[in-house]
Amino acid sequence: MKTVNIIYWIFTILLVTSMLFSAIGGFKPTPEANAMMKHIGFGPHVLPLLSVLKVLGCIALLVPGFQRVKEWAYAGFTFDLIGAVYSFIAAGDPPMMWAPILLGFVFIVMSYIYWHKKLKLKATQSLR
Repeated sequence: MKTVNIIYWIFTILLVTSMLFSAIGGFKPTPEANAMMKHIGFGPHVLPLLSVLKVLGCIALLVPGFQRVKEWAYAGFTFDLIGAVYSFIAAGDPPMMWAPILLGFVFIVMSYIYWHKKLKLKATQSLR
C-alpha cells in the first residue's frame, strides 16, 4: 500500500503542478500568450476559462473523496492536452513545439492508474 500511495502522490503532484503552472498565465494573459492562442486558432478569451477549469480540476484531485468529480477532472485534463496537441499540429507547428505536452499524458495516466490501485487496496483492506 505504501509504494502505491507514494507513486500515486508523485504523479498527482507532478500533474497538479504542471496544470497549475499552465493556468497561471491565463489569469493575466501576456501579449505572447495571446499571440500563441491566435496562432493555434483561439481567441484570448479562452485562456482565463481554461485556467479556471484547470484550477478546479487540481482542487478536485487534491480533495479527498468525490470520486466522480476526480474522474471528470482526469477526463478534463486529458481533453485539454488532446486539444492542445491537436491545435499545435493543426497550426503546422513542428513536434519540438508540442512534444513536451505529451509528458502531461504520462502524469495523467500514472496518477489515474495508481489512484485506482489505491482505491482497490483500500477496499480490500476494509473487507478484512
